[in-house]
Amino acid sequence: MTLLAPVATAAEPSCYTRTTNEWVCLQYLQDRQSEIVDATAQHLGITVVAVLLSVVIAFPLALLARRVPRLESSILGVSTALYTIPSLALFPLLVPFTGISATTVVVGLALYALTILVRSMLEGLRAVPDDVREAARGMGYGASRLLFTVELPLALPVIMAGLRVATVSTVALTTVGALVAYGGLGNLIADGVQTNFRAELFTAAVLCVVLAVLLDALLVLTQRLLTPWTRGAAR
Repeated sequence: MTLLAPVATAAEPSCYTRTTNEWVCLQYLQDRQSEIVDATAQHLGITVVAVLLSVVIAFPLALLARRVPRLESSILGVSTALYTIPSLALFPLLVPFTGISATTVVVGLALYALTILVRSMLEGLRAVPDDVREAARGMGYGASRLLFTVELPLALPVIMAGLRVATVSTVALTTVGALVAYGGLGNLIADGVQTNFRAELFTAAVLCVVLAVLLDALLVLTQRLLTPWTRGAAR
């Protein structure tokens, strides 16, 4: 792929030619719009799928840790140990099993998010007052009904706080997926660094920040919609 456009003529001014290399370049946004949109969509898709996969894995692990206390330290220890593995090592280790594909990045990111999600889910469930549980049991609530209609709604603020941290962290770590050519905006960042293409590097970095902020705001809004009683308490 040609990284820098040919030297611009007088009729076609450019801010990213072989002689001009500006950080902010609107013409770059216009000329590479399709490439930028594709990278952003890939970044968002990988992030969302990875976080959802991590939630699916973390929830039963948190329930198991709560139900069987002797397994808690092992579950938390393993999830924390996974987070200590550098992404530069983890992704290549997954390649023999998942191939050079987006799956490699999704699985790696999901494993990284476990250390945050398992802890937040476990702490959120523990924060539910015992007298609330006893009252629900006295009203005839079974284990499943108690979990999904009483405990989870009350634990939701703590769980959502952990989910927000995990999501923002995943947005940042997705860029490392450029190691296997599936890093979304990370591909543009890596390309910009290698070629000293400032407009590409700056644009991709800013879009990463924008994605993180937008996803965090969306989760805050979701939490407010799911926990209307907390708005009343805040007043």
